[in-house]
Amino acid sequence: MLVVKEDTEKARLYAIMRRRATGLLAAFALLFVGVTILVHLRPDFAPFWVRLVRATAEAAMVGGLADWFAVTALFRHPLGIPIPHTAIVAHRKDRIGRSLGNFVGNNFLAREVIARQLAGMRLGERAARWLSEPTHQSRVARAIAGGVARATESVPDDELQESVHATLVEQLRKAHVAPLLGDLLALATTDDRHQEMLDRLVLLVSRVVHDNKELIRVRIAEESPWWVPNVVDDKLYEKIVAGIERTLDDVSANDAHPLRAQFDHALRDFTDKLHNSPEVIARAEGMKERLLAHPAVGELSGALLGAARQSLAKYAGPDAPSPEPLERALAGIAERALASEQLLQDIDDAVERLVLGVVDQYRPEVAELIARTVEGWDATDASRKIEVQIGRDLQFIRINGTLVGGLVGLVLYLVTVLIG
Repeated sequence: MLVVKEDTEKARLYAIMRRRATGLLAAFALLFVGVTILVHLRPDFAPFWVRLVRATAEAAMVGGLADWFAVTALFRHPLGIPIPHTAIVAHRKDRIGRSLGNFVGNNFLAREVIARQLAGMRLGERAARWLSEPTHQSRVARAIAGGVARATESVPDDELQESVHATLVEQLRKAHVAPLLGDLLALATTDDRHQEMLDRLVLLVSRVVHDNKELIRVRIAEESPWWVPNVVDDKLYEKIVAGIERTLDDVSANDAHPLRAQFDHALRDFTDKLHNSPEVIARAEGMKERLLAHPAVGELSGALLGAARQSLAKYAGPDAPSPEPLERALAGIAERALASEQLLQDIDDAVERLVLGVVDQYRPEVAELIARTVEGWDATDASRKIEVQIGRDLQFIRINGTLVGGLVGLVLYLVTVLIG
């Protein structure tokens, strides 16, 4: 059995107290022997005080011996004699272990006891106040970032990439892309913000046309028949470019232009189909599946993993910088918790349910663990260990038994003299 420094100190104090109790018993025994020898040598010399001292010493010796026997019998056979019902701890070690386990489980791990202790602790408020300190935020943030960094380093690249890819694809596969796109488009049409998009699109097209006029001219010349004169191609080019630029300018300058209404109607109609048309939804899901099957998605997973690992790697060392975004997030959590009494109560309730659930689940295991641990102890070592833990207090019983026995002997002798 493991011997710790505390056990060594307790053993030393126990030895001191045992010597004191034994010394007190020996002192009364010597006193009794001395007085007895004195009376034996001088039969005519028996004053009251001598008889009183002898009766007191005799009773003290009897009381001390009785308590010595009782205390010793708990841990070993007195004087090595196998007297029945002695060495109780060694012989009943297993039963004591089971009783101790049941006692701890039924009294210290009882549901009502734990709930009563948790009720007044306000763990949610304590945790929030602790987390509101910048030094604690930094410590927790470093621990989280460092733990995640070390965890990712311990997993092989291929295995982790496969897991990330599978998780990413699985989550994307669960999401219905058509309604999601519909929601995004519906958000885009709020307050006619889609018209701003059209303005930017018109501006972009105008710039493209302006920057590529020569390319348009060449393209028209290439596509026209060989027998069409170049002058006609140039006129056609000028008409096309001018018509495009004029139309784009009209759309940009006129908020009531018919093209805007057509764009608005087409966008809203497409948004509605994304939500309600089975054909459009099916086509969107098909496009999503083809996209997920594309090798680029696997490359994207690898790129995301590489970027994440590179970002986390700097938090793995002992001199790692503080993850400030995580610190700010923790500070926000603490601030919101302290500002909401209901949130603090919810945290307390959650902790209480968690703790009580764990206690209810593992109470029998704790009792069984204590019982098995005690059963695994050597009987002699277990008896010695328990004796060291509580023996010092038991020596006070021996001392008190010696003194109380002497006092009782003195009183009884006085009563006898008075009656006689």
